[in-house]
Amino acid sequence: MQGAALHLMKEPSIEMKGSAMDNQITPRPTDPQPFFETLQEEMERMIDRMRFSPTIRGTASRLGLSGQMMPAIDMSESDDMVEITVEVPGVDKDNIDVTINGDVLTVKGEKSNDREESDKSYHLIERSYGHFERRVPLGFVPDDDAVTAAFDAGVLKLQIRKPAEAKAAVRKVKISGT
Repeated sequence: MQGAALHLMKEPSIEMKGSAMDNQITPRPTDPQPFFETLQEEMERMIDRMRFSPTIRGTASRLGLSGQMMPAIDMSESDDMVEITVEVPGVDKDNIDVTINGDVLTVKGEKSNDREESDKSYHLIERSYGHFERRVPLGFVPDDDAVTAAFDAGVLKLQIRKPAEAKAAVRKVKISGT
């Protein structure tokens, strides 16, 4: 990192091309990668080492970087409906709970650890296990019969019909000026 810090203090190397009339300034192709991109890559590598290293996994969990399961969610909206897709690979349908409290949809569950604990010495542990919970604000309170859920191949698909009040609440705002 010292080299990167020194790079920040250096003046950028710039070559003038053409005549003074052209005023074309182009960076030399031999310039090193910009400081912040290098810093970001180093930080990502450090976080990955902390997250997946079995020797410091306890440290990572104290920092909130443990491999806790955080299912990916896609959310789309049409005039009449909100659709939410939740990826929960390796989770049994019976271990998923979907609730709505007011205008917040909650998907929670648990993925069981299927590894046999034995005298194995793991070199890499990337799969995550345990409890997960995702809360999604809907922006409206759905009717009791407005939610359907289907589960197939580790993907939970939810469809939530919007109530009439939510459809009527959308207003066009006039923009003034030039």
